[in-house]
Amino acid sequence: MLLQAIFSIGAQAVALATHVEPILNRGSLTEGYVSQPMIMAHASVLRNRLSLGVMANFEGLTLARGELNPGVYGEGYADRRHPHTYLHELVGTVVVIRDAVSLTAGKGFVPFGTDDPMSRPLVKYPANHHLAQILERAIVIGHVRWRAFQLDGALLNGDEPTAPDDSPDLNNFGDSFAARLTYVRGSVEAQASHALLNSPENIFGVGLDHRKESISVRYADAGRAWRPYALAEWAVSDELRDGVQTFRFWSTLAEGALTAGGTRLAARLEVTLRPEEERELDVFRTRRPLSDNGILGITRWSLATLHASREMRMGPLRLGPFVEVTFGDVTATARPAAFDPATEVFGSRTVFSLSGGLRISVGTMHERMGRYGSAARHSH
Repeated sequence: MLLQAIFSIGAQAVALATHVEPILNRGSLTEGYVSQPMIMAHASVLRNRLSLGVMANFEGLTLARGELNPGVYGEGYADRRHPHTYLHELVGTVVVIRDAVSLTAGKGFVPFGTDDPMSRPLVKYPANHHLAQILERAIVIGHVRWRAFQLDGALLNGDEPTAPDDSPDLNNFGDSFAARLTYVRGSVEAQASHALLNSPENIFGVGLDHRKESISVRYADAGRAWRPYALAEWAVSDELRDGVQTFRFWSTLAEGALTAGGTRLAARLEVTLRPEEERELDVFRTRRPLSDNGILGITRWSLATLHASREMRMGPLRLGPFVEVTFGDVTATARPAAFDPATEVFGSRTVFSLSGGLRISVGTMHERMGRYGSAARHSH
């Protein structure tokens, strides 16, 4: 029946502990959290021509102080991953021409760059999260597919969230845009993205604009015994004042995984440049909105992460104990630097992080976040 609804729901959370050393002048720090606590649902009618997706994220309750994650930054956090907003996603999609043209609107993931890290094999986020993805914006997305090519174009608000209960400022909607061209052939997917964000770090529009580019190649073959997965990406973000480049930050990343049965082995290599901004009394927090258009330094983070996990089932629950270890090198690339985290925070140019815990999920999970309508049907 055309009006018969198809409905799915799922939930997940990650209980984990993280140990980092050195930190805070050659000391160490161990913390525990509930990370990525989410509920997600999807409903469609008219044979998937109309659909609604919603995702609630409760990190504002469990990660208010942020999750220890050396190298990561954004939304007022440094070396701690910030909590995402409670209403992580609420989007409606109309498929105009089946498998070819669709229109999506709401709050959600912008068609730019690679998949959100929470839907990828490793638990800890890469340092390049704010270079390689754009999310939690008010969006209108048009999607067109022709043979192996897919083109997504979006209008959005440039300002990023400032707190878990924040919502997009609709007065800023349409001041920014993004586009992603994707080529899919068999198990291989390649994409190139471009975006221009108006003053993302200052809601009043007086901050620097960001011009962003991303190129990646992804391989995933669920039909093989070891279900191989691989991703290689390059991302760059230019910060602009009146169209003139003031800073450039770039990242290269490669990750891969092999999964057989419930056993998964994964690894990631990353080199990312990040800005060093004025800190608050809490060394893990930076001022928002920024008081001016300057930064205190630029740091290169070279990080290698290894992951091992084993998924088990307990009734409807999927349980995945895991362990991850990261080795990193922290180098200031701009001299003199008013702030160098290697000396001011870690007390060393090498950093070590060890995490372990349990992934818990039930129901249907979103595998390719940010791909809607026809784009979701033709991703793998």
